[in-house]
Amino acid sequence: MSHYPDYSLLELASVREGDSVGATLANSVAYAQHAEMLGFKRLWLAEHHNMEGISSSATSVLIGHIAGKTQNIRVGSGGVMLPNHPPLVIAEQFGTLESIYPGRIDLGLGRAPGTDPITARALRRDGLGAEQFPEDVAQLQSLLAPLRAGQPVKAIPGAGTNVPVWLLGSSLYSAQLAAMRGLPYSFAGHFAPRLYREALKVYRDNFQPSEQLKHPYAVLAIPAVPADSVEEAEYLATTSYQRILSLFKGQPLWLKPPVASMDGLWSAGEEATVKDFLGLQVLGDAAAIKGQLNQLLASVEVDELMFTVDIYDPEKRRHALDILQDTRQG
Repeated sequence: MSHYPDYSLLELASVREGDSVGATLANSVAYAQHAEMLGFKRLWLAEHHNMEGISSSATSVLIGHIAGKTQNIRVGSGGVMLPNHPPLVIAEQFGTLESIYPGRIDLGLGRAPGTDPITARALRRDGLGAEQFPEDVAQLQSLLAPLRAGQPVKAIPGAGTNVPVWLLGSSLYSAQLAAMRGLPYSFAGHFAPRLYREALKVYRDNFQPSEQLKHPYAVLAIPAVPADSVEEAEYLATTSYQRILSLFKGQPLWLKPPVASMDGLWSAGEEATVKDFLGLQVLGDAAAIKGQLNQLLASVEVDELMFTVDIYDPEKRRHALDILQDTRQG
């Protein structure tokens, strides 16, 4: 590593059990403002549908809301699930966002639907889905590029805004496509830790410079549970464990309060599956997390780390960002 990576955040706008979406989004704004004050580089919002407990389905609306309540932090999608949307609609939405908040908007694109097949059909008119992802990405890029003579379909606003397009992935597919197209790449290590080394290596090894990007630029998303002590972090992490367990059981994904022990809540097999899912999680106080990050960064080259922080108490969640920021010092 030639330099320590920048820090960013991925936000799912997770709803605490019994809380309202309004309260959740107010907490997301306070979280973004705190991250901005600490110097975090960007905050991205995920797109999920039909998931009780996650309120980031109208991703571009939330990006505008958070960009409007902050000054400098970049705000974007982590990501827009392109199979769900006509590229023209996304070009118009992000062209509008870029026009309101110039130089601050990122358009991260994923090729999964971010939901179940029935909901995917409810979102998309023609069921073309992921097979046409490369074409959709190319179409979107051309809609955000300067207008060409005789161009029949124009994104207004959108054309000429050149909103930076990112590719997101949890396998080698998007790493190859991002490298080929000369786009920045973000790997979803927060839920798919297995292939992160291979994907980031494929991306760097095959990168072709483009108008948007001369050198490869890679982000790795990982889960983090920062606290003032390792013991407190272990306690706070049970919120995340309960949530991933609910995911595997097909239950609602409300953020639940931490528990003193997970005994009785999961079987040995379930515990192994959850811990595997969170394989890249960093946990503890600043010193512990710094050690874990150094170990991670010794084996992989990334320009930026993007943290997901599933902590139940909004104040402790904001404080977790102070602790993360401390790991960059010294």
